[in-house]
Amino acid sequence: MTAHVPARPGLLASVATLDEMRTALAAGVDILDLKNPSEGALGAWAPEALVDAVALWRAAGAPGSLSATVGDHPLDPDVLRTAAERTSATGVPLVKIGFALGDGAALPPVLDALRPLARETRLIAVLFADQAPDLSAVPLFAGAGFHGVMLDTADKAAGGLLAHLPVETLARFVSAARAEGLLTGLAGSLKMADIAPLAALRPHYLGFRGALCAEGRTSALDPSRLSAVRDMLAGRILA
Repeated sequence: MTAHVPARPGLLASVATLDEMRTALAAGVDILDLKNPSEGALGAWAPEALVDAVALWRAAGAPGSLSATVGDHPLDPDVLRTAAERTSATGVPLVKIGFALGDGAALPPVLDALRPLARETRLIAVLFADQAPDLSAVPLFAGAGFHGVMLDTADKAAGGLLAHLPVETLARFVSAARAEGLLTGLAGSLKMADIAPLAALRPHYLGFRGALCAEGRTSALDPSRLSAVRDMLAGRILA
């Protein structure tokens, strides 16, 4: 079944602290993404902090959705299953797992290891545009029961998403993911200027971190920047 196609992408905002989470909640983002940017592309919050974040999110009436990254790990079945189970156990509804697909043969055993968890938790596969991702793997994630798939970048100093993959390739990725009924996202050092061309592809959401901060992705979230990105995504201001 094909997933519902949004008129405009939602806003995924990555937050590094509970205070940033409160700011994002107040701004009305569509997906609150719990990520530790100082620990890499998919740096993880500590499990205890995730529990506190889930409690805060629920106390706020659970607006939007909530995701969390499991950390940067090798493509190892046991390592990724353990990291994903640890994150899922905190109550986070969307669990994001990175897949560096340099070795395609390594993917099937990892998916077999994660398949049982995918029946209980909404897993999101993250592929990296700067690591020559095999986009033909999208149906494999759907077959393993994943809830969604997204593209991001691993090396934040090597340019944004559009520096690594052309719009035509991204369009094919979004189309293939939607055809499998998967939640679909695009991220990777996105800037305001990227919103219009990427929104035209109609993914379910666009993900941001660095553009929301005054001094780079490891600095604090800036409420005014967050509001500007939110308003542009919502069509309230022109590119």
